Amino acid sequence: MKLKPLIVAAAAVLTLTVAQVASAQTLRWAAQNDILTTDPHSQNHATTNAILMHAYEGLTRYNATYQVEPALATKWTYITPTQVRFELRKGVKFHDGTPFTADDVVFSFGRIKQPQGTMQIYVTGINEIRKIDDHTVDMILAAPNPILLRNIIDFRIMSKAWAEKNRTTNTQNYKDREENFASRNVMGTGAYRILSWQPEQRIMMARNDGWWDKPTGNVAQVVYTPIKAEATRVAALLSGDVDLLTDVPVQDIDRLRADKRLKVVDGPEVRTIFLAPDMGSPELKHSNIKGKNPFADKRVRQALSLAIDREAIKKSIMRGLSVPAALIVGPGVNGHDAALDAPAKADVAGAKKLLADAGYPNGFEVRLNCPNNRYVNDEKICQAVIAMWSRIGIKTNLASESMATFIQKVQNFDSSIYLLGWGVATYDAQYSLQSLVRTRTSGADGNFNFSKVSDATIDRLVDGMKTETDVAKRNGMIREALVRTRDEMLVIPLHHQIRPWVMKSGVTTLHRSDDRPEARFTTVR
Repeated sequence: MKLKPLIVAAAAVLTLTVAQVASAQTLRWAAQNDILTTDPHSQNHATTNAILMHAYEGLTRYNATYQVEPALATKWTYITPTQVRFELRKGVKFHDGTPFTADDVVFSFGRIKQPQGTMQIYVTGINEIRKIDDHTVDMILAAPNPILLRNIIDFRIMSKAWAEKNRTTNTQNYKDREENFASRNVMGTGAYRILSWQPEQRIMMARNDGWWDKPTGNVAQVVYTPIKAEATRVAALLSGDVDLLTDVPVQDIDRLRADKRLKVVDGPEVRTIFLAPDMGSPELKHSNIKGKNPFADKRVRQALSLAIDREAIKKSIMRGLSVPAALIVGPGVNGHDAALDAPAKADVAGAKKLLADAGYPNGFEVRLNCPNNRYVNDEKICQAVIAMWSRIGIKTNLASESMATFIQKVQNFDSSIYLLGWGVATYDAQYSLQSLVRTRTSGADGNFNFSKVSDATIDRLVDGMKTETDVAKRNGMIREALVRTRDEMLVIPLHHQIRPWVMKSGVTTLHRSDDRPEARFTTVR
């Protein structure tokens, strides 16, 4: 897919004078990963979401302590358990000056539900959005929805008039390498305008002085630079070319912490790194085993997990900045329980026995798909796993590439096993269970289940937690589903990431455990 630079949607955003640029407070932010698209309904990818949320807003949002607060909606009222009325904020304008109305909400709902996107999880359980008047909509739910207000935070509202004018009413089909106007242009209501995107080079943003709210920080411009090479990222910070680094090489943390020009803000990230083996294909792709799928046998999946020394990965690759995992969600997520989250110690002999019992005493060949610019040390982790698997006879070919092309292969089911990281945007385990291990059907159910997991018990539990309003009962369903996912080895968790950010001493920002820095909370001195 040839990537074209973003074409600025409104000419007015280019009229910043040299004097304005020189006097503006600019945040220069770097990380290893670029965005995939500027279409807000196309790809559920954390870096993409982190950038686009500066320009596109939802009806609700998180405050500084992750409590839900009003955004484009000012109030919501439950008329019945399945009908919620949202009063929309008046006087809000899109970046091109057109007014925000109920028509934009109804349009955006229809757009995000289109099957070629991967964002349907954020409107799960909503059957319809009805316009009552220009500033009122009703959400009609399939059943009571206990986490509705958290889900819809990432249901981003796009201008209906702009989309129709630019023939971009359909969501981008990213996996088929399609581009549309929205995939390279932005029209939101948010605190910042996205001025330009040069793929793999930089994203430029400028403060929207007509925003309905006021930021707590002073950042007038944001320059986001994806820098894949670890040494280059650190050099950019040390030379003063970067103010904030959120993808910090773990081997450099101690020396950066000792640099008095810098400060480190530490915190966990609600992201779990895991391996997803293809469990549903009748024959395993990219393998020397023909006519059957070894990963359909739980003993094989258990052997792969048992061969992995997570403590060694934590010590030698992550330099202590990981929490070895048995669960698919980590600390900070509703449903996580440390008592359930203790992985078995590596046991090569035990893993070999499991493989032999399953009929593979000599192992087999397989391909591991891995991104090399998305998660902390992602390619190094994959290389370590391959070495550990070799001890039990699993011969693994590594297919390592950028996230942009890696995720296209995964979404086209062109993988036998792949590494992925999953952050929990809602801070509730349903988000992970419904996306990753519920049987893939349509809409939000299994919309990131590209390893063809299908388990009737998981499906029953996930469908139950979607609508259960009794907190204790619902948490019991979550617990049971997490334990079953663990025990059946439906995915193979490796660890939960710990995420330090390093910044110049004059930068102040809130550390966000969803790994989404927000310019509205940031001050540069």
